Amino acid sequence: MNYRLLWVDDEIELLKAHVLFLEKKGYEVDSVTNGFDALERCAEQAYDLILLDENMPGISGLETLARIKEILPTTPVVMVTKSEEENIMDQAIGSKIADYLIKPVNPTQILLTLKKNIHQKEIVSEVSQSGYQQDFGKIGMQIDDARTFDDWKEVYRRLTYWEQELSAADSQMMEMLAMQKSEANLAFGKFIRKNYMNWIESDGERPLMSPDIFKSQVFPALNRGEKVFLLVIDNFRFDQWRTLQTEIADSFSIEENLYLSILPTATQYARNAIFSGLMPNIIAQMFPDLWVDEDSEEGKNLNEAPLIKTQFDRYRRRNTFTYHKINDSQAAEKLVQQLPSLSSYDLNVVVLNFIDMLSHARTESRMVRELANNEAAYRSITLSWFRHSAVKDLFRALAALDYTVVLTTDHGSIRCNTPVKVVGDKNTNTNLRYKLGKNLSYNPKEVFEIRDPLKAKLPAPNLSTSYIFALGDSFFAYPNNYNYYVSYYKNTFQHGGISMEEMLVPLITLRPKKR
Repeated sequence: MNYRLLWVDDEIELLKAHVLFLEKKGYEVDSVTNGFDALERCAEQAYDLILLDENMPGISGLETLARIKEILPTTPVVMVTKSEEENIMDQAIGSKIADYLIKPVNPTQILLTLKKNIHQKEIVSEVSQSGYQQDFGKIGMQIDDARTFDDWKEVYRRLTYWEQELSAADSQMMEMLAMQKSEANLAFGKFIRKNYMNWIESDGERPLMSPDIFKSQVFPALNRGEKVFLLVIDNFRFDQWRTLQTEIADSFSIEENLYLSILPTATQYARNAIFSGLMPNIIAQMFPDLWVDEDSEEGKNLNEAPLIKTQFDRYRRRNTFTYHKINDSQAAEKLVQQLPSLSSYDLNVVVLNFIDMLSHARTESRMVRELANNEAAYRSITLSWFRHSAVKDLFRALAALDYTVVLTTDHGSIRCNTPVKVVGDKNTNTNLRYKLGKNLSYNPKEVFEIRDPLKAKLPAPNLSTSYIFALGDSFFAYPNNYNYYVSYYKNTFQHGGISMEEMLVPLITLRPKKR
């Protein structure tokens, strides 16, 4: 493909050598000596890039720039000038020029600005594809050699990095990456099946898990005399965190970690474990009034503030705290307004529900499913929400008020595509990624089964209750009305089971940079 350039300069004759250089590089170059001729050319012909002198007779470069933007609003314009005056640069940059070159220019400078403004996407795509191709084998070896939780955190970080790099570059290698990620999730499932019960049953070393968040992150900060905001974004994945990270990086220094969500990776279990510091069956035993059974009509997360209180009491902590649940932008705006009055508390806990609501809406609404039709689109909607919600104002205010912010979640979610048949009685729960009940029928090779829930520190409503968890991108489907069920739930984001996306979740500590 030949790219067409327009070079506007009243001394164009002196630039013939540069024009010849660009033509030898394969560019078609039109040249004019003033702004009026430039505007005529732009009205007749589309250009891939325009080189525009700032100081010309007739209308100036800045005036020409403004009019070109009306005719060709998306065409990059590079300002070329002898002037190094700061106000000229500011005006040009404020007019959204693509680049700024100071005369005398040399061919290398010009070629670089063309690569940045015309060829960047294809160069980035080529470099990203080449980088992933070189890394593909290394990641495969990492997956094969992963034996510890830290090994799996590194695998997941690497796959997430390439997922975002390749999707931003619109790479054709996304399919290869998806296959490698699927392979990794199957191996991760084997890792969890092998180790999970040992972690839960033993008092020995295990990964940082849901009940440990307050002990490991919140209490130490409070002990140092820091004012802490604990922000729990429901159903928040690591790739979504990486997408939002750039929006707050200017305001905070960032300490990033991943922890392991307990099973089931669902709010009732994982988030209650965070707030109580206890495993689910212990909550049910010690605080039966605060535990809600699966078959109850009552909301599963109505007792979070009392559960936090039980953890403070158990550790004999005298810290003061508040609890807030944010379901919409109006509630977020109200919280921002309340910040001055909240500064008297040692800890403020905030649960943000938008991403979980988005995940459920994507299942139920064809329009939302279309808007978030793949992983990249799902991340994009998350970013758009953050940029245009009061939650971004909340982060800005917390940075100014010198809070330590602990940002985390209870679990993530995975896009499900593989149906697995399961049969249960009418009392079986409805979640698509885990099931518990008395009479479950399934293929044990396709699930992770827990026949003795108490050993996994999970409640057992009946003596014969067992739990099963979906692996990889599978979801449970009933044989009755199977085809309808599969077509409705395929390609939806679900949680409750075993995957890197659900279990390896962000645990971030943010400290204002002004410190």
